[in-house]
Formats: sequence, C-alpha cells, structure tokens
Amino acid sequence: MAKNQGKVARFRIQRRFGVELPGLGKPGALDRRPYPPGQNGNKRRKYSDYALRLEEKQKVRHHYSLREKQLRRFIRDAKKGTGTSWINKLVTRLECRLDNVVFRLGFAPSIRAARQLVNHGHVFVNGKELNIPSAVISEGATISLKEGSHENQIYLRAKENPRLDLPDYLQKEEVNGKEQGKLIAKPGLEHIPFAFDSGLFTEYYAARKV
Repeated sequence: MAKNQGKVARFRIQRRFGVELPGLGKPGALDRRPYPPGQNGNKRRKYSDYALRLEEKQKVRHHYSLREKQLRRFIRDAKKGTGTSWINKLVTRLECRLDNVVFRLGFAPSIRAARQLVNHGHVFVNGKELNIPSAVISEGATISLKEGSHENQIYLRAKENPRLDLPDYLQKEEVNGKEQGKLIAKPGLEHIPFAFDSGLFTEYYAARKV
C-alpha cells in the first residue's frame, strides 16, 4: 500500500506543476490527466507572482529529491565567491551530485533509486566505494558499479526502460563487459531535464535568507 501511495504522490506532484520531472522516475503522469489534481483541477488556475516563483523552486526540490534544508545549503555554497552567476553554480552542483550522476548515467530509474544504490555501497568513484549520495563529483571522475551490482534489480529496471538520453557532460563505455561512466565536463542550466525558468527561481530567493 505504501509503495502504491508513493507512486500516486509522484504522479500528483507532476500533474500539479504540469511538467514531467524525470528524477521522480514516474513517466506518463500527464498522458491521461494533463491538468492539476483535485476536484477543480481541469479548470484554468490563476497564479500570483509569488506562486510562480515558488513553483520553480518546488520543481527543483522535487526533481532532485531534496529537503528544503538541503536545497538551501546548496544555494549558500553556490552564492560563495565571484565569477559565474550563483544559479549556474547551483545547477552544476546539483547535476554533479553522485545520486544524480548515477541516475543520468542510466544506472537507476530515478534519483531516489540511485540514492539507494549509493547508500548500499553499490557505487564506486575512481575505483573506490563512495556511499554519500550528496557528494559532488569532480570533472574527470569515473563512476562504476561494484562487482555483482549489474544484477541488481534497480540497475536492471533502468536498463530495461531508459528514462533519459545521456547528457553531453557524461560519457559511458563498457569495460570488461560492464558499463561505467565518466564526468567529462561541467553541466549547466541547459542540462536541467525539465522546463525551468531560472529567472523566477532566482527571484524567489532574492529576498530570502538562505
């Protein structure tokens, strides 16, 4: 029952935003009901400026499966220093999180499932086990699964039904008959795999202490 409730919740989240969030691992949420959930979901809604900004923030939080506290920590880190705009630095950090990299490599059908692989010690970075899903992977790092993990059901489900195409900041190859990936460039705003308005997102946090 709990598993089914989780599936329904992930469908409802995507219907509420009117966009598929690949990180949730539940495609097709809008195929039959392309309108928000609820009794009046098929009626056109009016949004305030605040609601529009909040929605962009929530899309990021749900896609990357982050708690509010985690997202704020990543924003604080992104705002440090000078040079590249903080929103670009934020996206680079989020896309380079180990759980997201495992998902984008097609080793797991969702970011939550990728996090499970990492937590259980199935993922190696540069040949060493790394069990911290939030770890930010450096450019040039190699990501692989430990011996035997290619028979894990999470990996096999992802292989059977690929969720996304491989982004150009990642490279994948077979070594001794087993897949492994490599982070070959820094990802940017263009690599967010759903409709995203970075201006609304930055406006939401412009007047808020993080």
